[in-house]
Amino acid sequence: MPVDLSRQLSWKNATGDAETMLENLQPNILKGHVREHLHILLLQFTEGEAGAPAARAFLAGLLPLMKSAKAQLEEVEEHRLRGVSGTPYVGVGLTKAGYDKLGLPHAPPDEAFGRGMQASGTRDKLRDPEATQWEPGFRETIHAVVLVGDADPTPSDDRLREVEALLPGSIQVLGRERGRGLHDEAGRGIEHFGYVDGRSQPLFLTEDVDDERRRTDGTSVWDPAQPLERVLVADPAAPNPETDFGSYFVLRKLEQNVRLFKAAEEELADTLKLDNSDRDRAGAMLVGRFRDGTPLTLQATAGAHSPVMNDFVYASDGAADKCPFQAHIRKTNPRGSGGFEPPETERSHLMARRGQTYGERVEGDLPESGVGLLFMAFNSDLNNQFEFTQARWANFAGFPNSGDEPQPGLDQVIGQGDRPSAHWPRVWGEEEDQEAAAARQAVTMKGGEYFFMPSLPFLRSLS
Repeated sequence: MPVDLSRQLSWKNATGDAETMLENLQPNILKGHVREHLHILLLQFTEGEAGAPAARAFLAGLLPLMKSAKAQLEEVEEHRLRGVSGTPYVGVGLTKAGYDKLGLPHAPPDEAFGRGMQASGTRDKLRDPEATQWEPGFRETIHAVVLVGDADPTPSDDRLREVEALLPGSIQVLGRERGRGLHDEAGRGIEHFGYVDGRSQPLFLTEDVDDERRRTDGTSVWDPAQPLERVLVADPAAPNPETDFGSYFVLRKLEQNVRLFKAAEEELADTLKLDNSDRDRAGAMLVGRFRDGTPLTLQATAGAHSPVMNDFVYASDGAADKCPFQAHIRKTNPRGSGGFEPPETERSHLMARRGQTYGERVEGDLPESGVGLLFMAFNSDLNNQFEFTQARWANFAGFPNSGDEPQPGLDQVIGQGDRPSAHWPRVWGEEEDQEAAAARQAVTMKGGEYFFMPSLPFLRSLS
């Protein structure tokens, strides 16, 4: 029976084509893989008759170092039941230029994938900096990316060396990125501004939806379940498109100016005259959650229970008297309150995020550069998911549509472009608000690209 992309999947009960699909799919797509220690290689295949065969051989040679989505899920279950550690993650993706360099006639057809992130049309749409301002490795024509990660540094480093040993002289390493997980005192994953990150994710496996329902704050208000069609795409260059799937992969290096963001928190608190017991709410108004992950729309102070709450919508906060419209998590997931589209259409723009922090800091230091987020996400439609979220939500001052003036303004964390002033609730839950300058842009895009993470049979066919 063909894989039903219109529904979630139970991996434990998968049979037939669905089971084969899991055996042929790269890990980290349907469910995030532990990548506390992550290496990213940006690769370019050289010109000449020997370039394409060598690149093909390298990609096929990665297969013994990789595992399938099914193997990943089995390892997760083994760790949950018996505490057994899994094996390192190796993922590989190709750009449209990479497919062309390999001489493959059936590249994935997504229009955004075809133009790439460096194209002027993409940069204009996303309001990204000129490519000449990107970091050197991202300025070049990238053909492939290889990701290597693990929960511990030694397996990750050892597997990276195995990957590097396979590299022929005809493949140039344009750039290297290294991600390292950050955590707060409670062990929750955070980003460099200090806020819990990555809590709200679309879930494609029924087992994960059941865990969300039983082991967290539930799914009675916000349902995180999403069909497979929101992340999987039939691999057009693979032997069997009915069982061979991949996903479009977004990689963006986002540098965070921690000092500037912390100053914005203080400036907003001062402008609104928030006293000592309420000053943390200023930062929560920029992000939409307190540092510990407590959603601002649910309560006026931090202190949520563990795990971080995700079962909420903005139905009781239609006027943004609790959480501002321009708060980061409200702009990038309006939870049915955007005002322009039906809720289900709105949900179709969400994507599976797999980001990781980079850069090291001394405790108490407020760096202005050198640290940030390696934003990564899987999509089935780059234009409708990633590009829509950045251009039509984060960068659009009129979203969400409250029906009243003034407009909400840009996303206060990742919004790019001119930032109009915004209105902020002075007292949580009350109509009184005050106009104040938007937070200055503290996140700078330093480079990125679109890739397709192909099926394992496709890589096998290159040998």
